[in-house]
Amino acid sequence: MKQPYERPTLRKLTAGALHKFGPRAGAAPTAALDGVAVAELVARFGSPLFVLSERQLRRSYQAAVRAFGTRYPAVQLAWSYKTNYLNAVCRTFHQEGAWAEVVSGMELEKALLNGVPGPHILFNGPGKRRTDLEQACAVDAVIHLDNADELHLLLDVAAGRATRPRVALRVNLDAGIYPQWDRFGFNLENGEAWQALGRVVASGRLALVGLHCHIGTYVLQPKAYGVAATKLAALARRCGRELHTAIQYLDLGGGFPSTNTLKGAYLPAADTVPPLDEYAEAITGALLGAGFPADELPLLVLEAGRALVDDAGSLIGSVLANKRLADGRRATILDFGVNLLFTSFWYDHHISPTREFSDQTEPTVLYGPLCMNIDQLRNSIALPLLAPGDTVVVHKVGAYNMSQWQQFINLRPNVVMIDEAGAVHIIRAAETLDYLQQLERVPAHLLP
Repeated sequence: MKQPYERPTLRKLTAGALHKFGPRAGAAPTAALDGVAVAELVARFGSPLFVLSERQLRRSYQAAVRAFGTRYPAVQLAWSYKTNYLNAVCRTFHQEGAWAEVVSGMELEKALLNGVPGPHILFNGPGKRRTDLEQACAVDAVIHLDNADELHLLLDVAAGRATRPRVALRVNLDAGIYPQWDRFGFNLENGEAWQALGRVVASGRLALVGLHCHIGTYVLQPKAYGVAATKLAALARRCGRELHTAIQYLDLGGGFPSTNTLKGAYLPAADTVPPLDEYAEAITGALLGAGFPADELPLLVLEAGRALVDDAGSLIGSVLANKRLADGRRATILDFGVNLLFTSFWYDHHISPTREFSDQTEPTVLYGPLCMNIDQLRNSIALPLLAPGDTVVVHKVGAYNMSQWQQFINLRPNVVMIDEAGAVHIIRAAETLDYLQQLERVPAHLLP
């Protein structure tokens, strides 16, 4: 019989951006995390699911201590609470010896509840309220002054106190990074920082103990930290000479990158991110060469966050559906979106399937389940032909996602930690509708 006529169709092939290394290879499967099968984790705790590795948390912290501590005699890390303030994460770092670096009254309270002594808390941030400053003074936390209004407010809080509040001055400076981070702290080059230091010392109400700078985030130039350390050390020595005040510590902040690849990067981060040892060499070399007497070297404080926790976090998710877009591209919808994976706005996260597939891959757009057009996780990634129910793992999601996540359209999922013995612990339970609504109040006239 004559076959029915079928009209030919044309489909546009979209292979993604050109790549000098040839066709993009498919991702190798990730069947287990820290020895625990992904299928087992999903069966026990559901999907999506955040998974943190205690082993990797400790390994990253110890690597940072080793990089700086083998080059400089006095080093102290202060865990950046805003990066991930789940208590299990914070307490892991505190067990390793980290102080706490906080940027709000809420984070200050969390650090105290996690057992951090007040003198081991560094209070940063541009938005400290009077009640925050009063609590910080009460526990003897070190307050990093951000602006002149905050300085005047603290002077008022300090009036009449039996002991002087300990303070450090946050300084912004030109380290060769563009754009310069001048929103936070007092500028060095225009004299604002020196004027503020003179005001602190002359007041007699505050004890100046430190200087602090934070030159940026995901900084890929170790030399910039050397410039910052040189300028901060020179400022500390000037404080000793002219203000007769010895600076006890220099805080070089954080901003060290993880090995996540930034959106728009031509090469993957593994090929572009310098090792932490290069940052350590730049900072410690500058301090050791700054002219301090050997017995008067200031304590070096670092507020690393992303570099310590990013690699320890993974996000397991499931495929909900597939479709073809109008231009012919394959699109896959996952059960997590930008509400959970906030860092997908600036990272091209490495994503892998969790079981073996054929070698056939296709450039795929990954979407989340939100009813929002911005809910795009990857614009183009080479993946096998995933089917509904298949699972994937997003790697290196430990930084910021569990502090910047949103309860939007979907409730937030379980977070588990795999300890060093391979046992799995829920460290934050999945939200419920009752949890979501517990703070709501309905006026009487709207009740049924």
